[in-house]
Amino acid sequence: MKLNQILLAELKEEAAATRKLLELVPFEKADFKPHEKSMTLKRLSVHVAEISGWWKECLINDELDFSKGDFTPKEFNSTAELLAYHDSLVEKAEKILTEIADEEFQKPWTMRNGEQIYFTMPKSKVVRSWCMNHLYHHRAQLSVYLRLLNVPLPGTYGPSADSHGM
Repeated sequence: MKLNQILLAELKEEAAATRKLLELVPFEKADFKPHEKSMTLKRLSVHVAEISGWWKECLINDELDFSKGDFTPKEFNSTAELLAYHDSLVEKAEKILTEIADEEFQKPWTMRNGEQIYFTMPKSKVVRSWCMNHLYHHRAQLSVYLRLLNVPLPGTYGPSADSHGM
């Protein structure tokens, strides 16, 4: 099986799990932060959704140069808006993974800020670290935020403490 097909299958599974969490975000508590150094619930939720858009930057492009961008986080005020954004990014990521050649995964990719290079590594490692593992990290944070807000959590890799009579 080709690497793009393996990653595509994982993306689809994880996008469904991510969507289940994003469906539960209570926007009336958008400013909630469990700690002064933490992101707000709203910012974290948008970040979890936007990570699915990174496939383009990591596979189509050969570098990310922060000095050339003017990133402004998206602003959403409802779960419906957040879900539509997430779904559109997942759809684009699926298209990229369907069309990408396996050879592309071996090419180097660089993260930089102008002349300062943070790292260069094969795109196969970049997508694992930045498109997948980074998502899992922040999705786990979102689960903690929701738990602290007493939002019942769905199972991700099996039942949660809130599902199936647990």
